[in-house]
Amino acid sequence: MTTNPYLDSGPYFIYEDVERKLPPPSRSDVEPQYVHHLAPKPPPEISHSVPKHKSVKQRCVKFTVAAVISLLFLLLVAGVLLGYYFSSSCMHGMRCGDGSRVWESQWCDGVTDCPAGEDEDNCVRLHGSSFLLQIYSTQSKNWRTVCSQGWTDQQGRAGCQQVGYSRGTYFKSGQQQTDSDDGFLIVKSDFNPEASILQQLVLSDTCPNNSAVTLRCTDCGRGVNSSRSSGGQLASLVSWPWQVSLQVAGSHRCGGAIISPYWIVTAAHCVARSCSPADWAVYAGILDPLGTLFNPAYSVSRVIAHEGFNSVTRRNDIALMRLSKPLDITASRNISPVCLPNVGLNISDPQNGWITRFGHTVNGDSGSPHLMEAQVSLIDAADCNSSIAHNGRISQDMLCARETEAAAHMCHTNSSGPLVSLKDGVWWLVGDTIWGEHCTEQNKPGVYGNVTYFLDWIYHQMRVKTKETFDL
Repeated sequence: MTTNPYLDSGPYFIYEDVERKLPPPSRSDVEPQYVHHLAPKPPPEISHSVPKHKSVKQRCVKFTVAAVISLLFLLLVAGVLLGYYFSSSCMHGMRCGDGSRVWESQWCDGVTDCPAGEDEDNCVRLHGSSFLLQIYSTQSKNWRTVCSQGWTDQQGRAGCQQVGYSRGTYFKSGQQQTDSDDGFLIVKSDFNPEASILQQLVLSDTCPNNSAVTLRCTDCGRGVNSSRSSGGQLASLVSWPWQVSLQVAGSHRCGGAIISPYWIVTAAHCVARSCSPADWAVYAGILDPLGTLFNPAYSVSRVIAHEGFNSVTRRNDIALMRLSKPLDITASRNISPVCLPNVGLNISDPQNGWITRFGHTVNGDSGSPHLMEAQVSLIDAADCNSSIAHNGRISQDMLCARETEAAAHMCHTNSSGPLVSLKDGVWWLVGDTIWGEHCTEQNKPGVYGNVTYFLDWIYHQMRVKTKETFDL
């Protein structure tokens, strides 16, 4: 009988600690052992490579789809952000004084949107010595001359109120032929006197005869005899009708200049110690020497010093006073405003001017100060800032003027006297004294607040306070 080698090799297991002989298994017991132990190892399945290829392809497709979705999402987010940027006034608008913003289209539209009304400030201006009326258009984003077609005194009063003057101080409107490459503004046919002048005008490329509006909001800068000697001398208030005396407790404190029947320009350092309106009395049209016996005192309703005034550097040294009732400039030739300098009015060195202030001559008595006058010449800021003059203390809100040798005998007891200049037949307020020459400092030029620099601030205060009073 032939021995089966597979049967002889099978009766041993290694699961026991000691080998032992087992009884011969049945055939049914052998087959599983044969299959498990003796069958050759099956070859690797070739089909395994096919699923691997498909898996890579699927991953590429999934990655591409995810990338496209991500890109579309980023584009959507960018579109939303850009839309918010271009549509949001917070990101793209004009800034108000409190940091908030309004739409650029809301600027100069005749409706107050900023809390302090800055969006309607400086939208109307008077240009040059002819007082040419110009208004800023947010539609065309430029200053446009106003056509005289359809313009009446009613529109003139509305225009002056927008600048900052009271309707009651309106003087007159006129016409002037002028070319305008930037186009014109023309009055609507359905003018509404209750609405802002900014809402009553429309754009126009042409104007009949190129006839533009000139606007005088107050009767200023007139009636002064300019043929004077250059030296310091006693002055007559008939010659300088805008000069006022600002007094506290019956004593002269400083000078000021009338710019409208309601408003006085002076220096901030003059009012810093007495900021209550009740402390002040204003005297206008007084005669020499300084006396108030036969002149009425005008009470003050507001004292407004520039919020940026620095008593050390004298930066922003300007202030306004608003009278409780207007000066009667028609009753006396001794009382009349001086004109604020219009935009585009070129008054610079070596332009001559005049200063007036209350003081004494060197050999004068010690009684009440007289009104003194002297001719000065504007000088360049660089020369005024030199080491032998004011050594870098002069900033852009200041200007300098040197008195003539003949005026060297003029000493003064106060400041904030007006500096005025005659140009094209009109007297303009150029500056107000903030510090100047004394008898011991004749080599140093006088320093004045630059009224042109403060023009926007002045008109803003006038416009806001006039509106508040009108609303009351």
